[in-house]
Amino acid sequence: MKVEVVMPKMGESVNEGTIIKWHKKVGDKVDKDEIIFEISTDKVDTEIPSPASGILAEIKVFEQETVPVGTVVALIETDATQEIKPQEPSPETTQEKSTSASQSQELIDVVMPKMGESVTQGTIIKWHKNVGDKVAKDETLFEISTDKVDTEVPSPAEGVLAEILVKEQETVDVGVVVARISPTGYVLKVSREETKPVEMEQQVTTQKTEIIEKKEKTEKSRFYSPLVLKIAQEEKVSMEELEMIEGTGLGGRVTKKDILNYIEQRKAGKVAPPKPVEPKVTQPERKVVEEVVERVQFAPGEKVKIEPMDHMRQLIMEHMVKSRDTSVHVVGIQEVDMTKIHNYIQKNKDAFFEREGVKLTYLPFIVDAVVKALKEYPYVNASIDGKNIVLKNYINIGIAVALEPMGLIVPVIKNADEKNITGLAKSIYDLATRARSKKLLPDEVKDSTFTITNYGLYGTLFGNPIINQPEVAILGVGAVTKKPVVVEVDGQDTIAIRHMMYISLCHDHRLIDGALAGKFMRRVKELLENFEG
Repeated sequence: MKVEVVMPKMGESVNEGTIIKWHKKVGDKVDKDEIIFEISTDKVDTEIPSPASGILAEIKVFEQETVPVGTVVALIETDATQEIKPQEPSPETTQEKSTSASQSQELIDVVMPKMGESVTQGTIIKWHKNVGDKVAKDETLFEISTDKVDTEVPSPAEGVLAEILVKEQETVDVGVVVARISPTGYVLKVSREETKPVEMEQQVTTQKTEIIEKKEKTEKSRFYSPLVLKIAQEEKVSMEELEMIEGTGLGGRVTKKDILNYIEQRKAGKVAPPKPVEPKVTQPERKVVEEVVERVQFAPGEKVKIEPMDHMRQLIMEHMVKSRDTSVHVVGIQEVDMTKIHNYIQKNKDAFFEREGVKLTYLPFIVDAVVKALKEYPYVNASIDGKNIVLKNYINIGIAVALEPMGLIVPVIKNADEKNITGLAKSIYDLATRARSKKLLPDEVKDSTFTITNYGLYGTLFGNPIINQPEVAILGVGAVTKKPVVVEVDGQDTIAIRHMMYISLCHDHRLIDGALAGKFMRRVKELLENFEG
């Protein structure tokens, strides 16, 4: 039997939809409720599940085509399932289905998502909902951690969280069902051990709509479709700007039309740039330390407290030990006069912020100098594969970002050599902000060729960082401080107050010896000290 797949109606005033992407091709097996395509309307961008299990027999409407609501976009052949799975169900299974079919078919599986080609597992860090809680479609349901990225996972449907199958801190394979949602408002299971159905008050459609519309639009609960994120990336719209956009879609969701309208208004100068929240060097760090101390509570007479590491800390530990055991770490330190750049920033920071919407800091100038030096010394941008040297004709700069209270992640500026100071400043701010709010995509934390860690942000003068594998060097950047130094003026030595900074290059001595490391650092120093705005 052929089942028609139609363009759904995504709101009272929505009359048509555009197919953004097909997740299946003709001949593919599909399961009921499995995502088969994505659509975009003037109200919402969303993924559409299959109405039945079977074989995708025909696609009638292709990607980027727009058709009216109710149009048949594909056909699913349900009888074809028997050709793929010829085995007959057991009598017990048949009986179970016959007694509870009306209930079980209502449950929607929530699976561990695939967060990158090489990611095969994920660990659930935190559940944002409990069994029995109401959930809105695209509302944050739980957080996961993989070896690539930590991120929040939205609910695939609206309803009630009926069952949690994977608990916090458990690790499972991609595709494993971690929870189930009842769109009808009935909880069929409360836990793995408890199988007795528990009926809850059924939600009326109008009540559901009210809940969604009144749902608080916080940074943690707001979701953006792949289409909106793609447009934002192409048009250089930061996450802070996305948060400013008033969504007209379901539940306040930002639609394609919303972001395009915002971009037009921004080009016309009708919207003010978002005010970034930049970490300061002194007071915030004290606050972080105090918060960590306050969380450690010892009972009377208790001398030792055992605290299990969270998943991110375990990954950091594994990566650091692996790097230590892989690379032969050697460190070199040089002092850089940042006075010219400091003066340039002080002179232009207000105008830059008004024009670009981000704060001008030392880091984009440092990245720019590093990129230029890497072009001159390509072996510092290389990696080692056995007994081979892998030279790369691209420069991707990793920027280490601290996550409170005790985390670390390295988002990557891809093709950093194609960006100027302004582009680097925007990329650094955007990546760091989304890293702290767990909005990074898996592709944004891989394939770096060289890493910079800015521990000077916390007042540290210099350090000995660990190489980010499989790279062969990492640059540590210290705090810029005023100090008296000897300078030459008209051929005479004199003492002057200058803005100075230490840089430390930790390099893998298997490939980079002291001479190459010294030349590279000297070039970075020259570029920074001779900056001409």
